Amino acid sequence: MSEPILATHNLTKRFGALVATDDVSIDLRRGEIHAIIGPNGAGKSTLIKQICGGLRPDAGRVAFNGRDVSHQGTAERARAGLGRTFQISELAMEDSVLENAVLGAIGAEAGAWRFWRPALKTRALIDRAEAALDRVGLADQRHMRCADLSHGQRRQLEVAVALTLAPKAFVMDEPMAGLGADGSKTMTGFLESLRDEAPILLVEHDMDAVFALADRISVLVYGKIIATGTVDQIRASKEVRDAYLGDAA
Repeated sequence: MSEPILATHNLTKRFGALVATDDVSIDLRRGEIHAIIGPNGAGKSTLIKQICGGLRPDAGRVAFNGRDVSHQGTAERARAGLGRTFQISELAMEDSVLENAVLGAIGAEAGAWRFWRPALKTRALIDRAEAALDRVGLADQRHMRCADLSHGQRRQLEVAVALTLAPKAFVMDEPMAGLGADGSKTMTGFLESLRDEAPILLVEHDMDAVFALADRISVLVYGKIIATGTVDQIRASKEVRDAYLGDAA
C-alpha cells in the first residue's frame, strides 16, 4: 500500500483538564474520501485545526505528502497543497466572487503579495480563479458580490477557492451545513467528482452524504477514535450506534 498523502500520528491537544484530541491517528489515502464523524463536542474542529496548522498539538505530529509539517503554519500547508473549506464561511462578503477566488490563487503563489488589489489585474491569477469558478458552476456569477450569493453558492465558492491551490488533498469541514436536500445532493455529486483529483478528508454530520461518499469512516467521540472502517463496518458496529449513529445506521 502506498504512503498516505495525509496522516496524523498520536495527536493530542488539551485545554486544561479537557482532552480535546486524545492520541488520534488517522490517514488519508490517494483517491479516497475518508469521513470523520462524531457528536457535537467530540473534538472534530480541534482535530481539523491541528491538521491544517491553525492549532499546535501538545503531542504527536502531522505528515503531509511525505513530510512532517507539524511546525508549519496554515499558509505554508496551503501553499504545499492542503486545500481547506470551513464549517462557517470565511469568504470576503463585500468582494466579488472572482475577487474571492483570486485571493485563493494568490495564496497558492510561493512569493508574498504585499498588496492584493493589483493582483486582480494579473492574468495568470485571474485565469486560475476563473477556471476554478467554472469547475464549481459559478462562472456566470463571477462579478456578483459574495454577500448576494445563496448559501449553497457560497459553499460552491469555498470549494472554488480551495481549488485555486491546485490541492494535493482537501480537508472539508461540514460542506453540507445549511444546504437543503437538493443542495446536499448537488454537493455530494460534486465531491464525488473531486476524489480522483485530490482525496478528501471530510468532516460531516449529513449521514446520507457520508454513507454515499466515504470509502472509510472514522468515529471520534470525546477526543478518541473509537472505530475506523468501511460504511458497512461502521453501520454494523454496536459501539458506534450506541455512541453516535443510533437509528441513522
